[in-house]
Order: sequence, then structure tokens, then C-alpha cells
Amino acid sequence: MHIYHLQNPIRGFIDWPFCVCFTVSVTKENAVDINKKTIMKDEEKIMKKFVSILLSAAIFGTMALGMAACAKKETTAAAKGGEDAGKSGELIKVGIINNDPNESGYRTANDKDMRETFTKENGYEAYFAYSLKNDEQIAAAQKYIQDGVDYLLISAAGTSGWETVLTDAKNAGIKVILFDRTIDADESLYEASIVSDMAKEGQTAVDWLASQNLSEYNIIHIQGVMGSSAQIGRSGALDTKVAAEGNWNIVTQQTAEWNAETAQQIVQAVIDSNEKFNVIYAENDDMAKGAVQALDKANISHGVGKDVIVIGFDCNKWALEELLAGNWNYDGQCNPFQASYIDNIIKNGAKQKTVIMEEKGFDASTITKDDVEKYGI
Repeated sequence: MHIYHLQNPIRGFIDWPFCVCFTVSVTKENAVDINKKTIMKDEEKIMKKFVSILLSAAIFGTMALGMAACAKKETTAAAKGGEDAGKSGELIKVGIINNDPNESGYRTANDKDMRETFTKENGYEAYFAYSLKNDEQIAAAQKYIQDGVDYLLISAAGTSGWETVLTDAKNAGIKVILFDRTIDADESLYEASIVSDMAKEGQTAVDWLASQNLSEYNIIHIQGVMGSSAQIGRSGALDTKVAAEGNWNIVTQQTAEWNAETAQQIVQAVIDSNEKFNVIYAENDDMAKGAVQALDKANISHGVGKDVIVIGFDCNKWALEELLAGNWNYDGQCNPFQASYIDNIIKNGAKQKTVIMEEKGFDASTITKDDVEKYGI
């Protein structure tokens, strides 16, 4: 019997010690028929078989190690991606598009409410854009869409022209919430609307004015920014009443774009023309204040039991104090505090499509000091 030892022929490829032992038996009967050449050929064949087996094992082992390494790498990458996603979701990005805070006392209070709510401490990364022009607001909305905000919060300067940008927001997966003012757009394009009922505000004021039972109504109508929902709602009720009643007349109807100085100029022009009037219907408190400045300059009395009835909107605290003093006659409330409603919708989901803010009107003959403190903004 001969014993042969084969050492690892591919040690450089696989670092495994390898030894193969095999035997060749030679019986006494056939010993003379086997020569050295035959044995060497058999050894050569056996060697080739073992080399082939070893190479196959090496290739398989290398592939298995490679697959394991790739799997580990993919798992690590997936875990890191999850961590990054978590980090990016820490703050909710909101683009807030509003009217100019200097527009009125109402807008100042509204902007202050939004800024105090949408803070980093409350979980938000907030961006603010302001304009009284619709096209500039729409351009700001398009920029926020490109910046990849999570929510667009919009108080629109005008009711029309928003369909395209809201469609772009929807296609980008950005949710839109309207506040303060409505727009002319399909409801599917926004998540919710937290707004004042401007038409109801106007109707409540006109109903109050009708209840004064004047023999004749000669009205200076000072409008807000044309095309805004506030202007449309507050103008609409008065226009309807004037068209229906023979003793209701519009002396002049002009926009002062919420500005007190412009309102003063409008009233001064009527005074200079010597046209008679007995009602100032101003679509916000600041314009009512400007109108009263023109009356005071011309020594025309106004307020409870006086020559001219003064009507304003928004319920600024200083305006309600004018009512309490009897210098104005009526002020229609417009609630500026929508931010908490929006915050709740973002964090808990919208329970209803439209939320109408609770509002009321105040008569100088019945308003109290408590009303001034409670409702004044």
C-alpha cells in the first residue's frame, strides 16, 4: 500500500490549511501488472479532481462573503436613511402668505397671532410673505412650493387667480389652509378654510343701519381693497339694500384700500362739494377713523344722536372705545385669531372643511366696558 499526501495547492487563494490523504492498494496477484508509470498517471488524475473541487469551494465562499458584505451595506444605508428622514421631520415647514401687517389694526393682531403660534418651540419652521397684491402673493406661493414647504397658509389679497398655484401645490404634496379670507377655487385644492363670514358681517351692519329708521339714507361708502373677500362681503349687503330701497342713496363709493389718510381725502372731497350725507359706511376701523378726522376738521358732529352715523369694522380696542364714548355708532367684529385653529388642523387633521369664526356687531347704545376689554383687538 502506498500513502500519498496532497498539501493545499491554492493556499494563496484561501487561507485554509488543507491536507488530503488517499490510499492505493496493490495486491500480490496484480503487483507485477502495475508499474510506476501507471501509478503516476492515477496520481495525476486524482490531483486534478481535488484541485477542481478546491477551486469550486473557493469561488462559492468568495461569493457568499461578497453577498453578506453587500447585505450589511444595504442595511446600514437603509437605517441611515430612516434617521435622516426622522431628523427632517422634526419641524413642520409652513409658508405663511398674508396681507401687510400695517394694513390695519386687525391685520397687525392677525400677524402677531400667527407669529406667536408658528414657532420652533411649537414644532414649526415658518416663513412669512406679505403683500396687498394678489400677483405678488401668488408669486410667493410658487416660491414656497419650490422650496418644498409642508403647508401653505394663505390669507388672499384677492379671491381670484389661485387655481393654478393651488393645483401645483396639490401635485407637489403640499397641503393648503386658507385663513381669514375665502378664494374662488375648488374645495379639493385646499385642506381647510378658517375664515370670517364677510357677507354676514356686511348684512349684520346693514340690518342695524336699517333699524335706525332714518327718513333718508345718504351714504359715503368707503371700500377696502377691491376684490378681497372682505370688500366683496361688506359691499354686497349695502349694494343690495340701496338697490332695493328708494330712500337709500350712495353719495360716493370709492376704495381707500384700508388706508385712513385716503379715507379722509374721500370724505373731505364730499364735504368740499357741499353734497349732503348722514352716514359713513367704512369697511374697516382705520378708514372710519380717517373719515371722522375729515368730519372733525369741518366741525360736523358724529355719533349717537348727532348729524352723521359712523360705521366701522374689525373691533379694534380703540374703535370700541369710540363707540363707548358715543363718537361712533356701530362696529362689526372680524375675529383675527385663526392661528390656534390652524395649528390644531395641522397636528390632528381637519374635522370639517370650513370653520366660520364666531363674530358679532356692537351698538354704541348698548356696548359696555367689559365688551371693550373682551372683544377689542
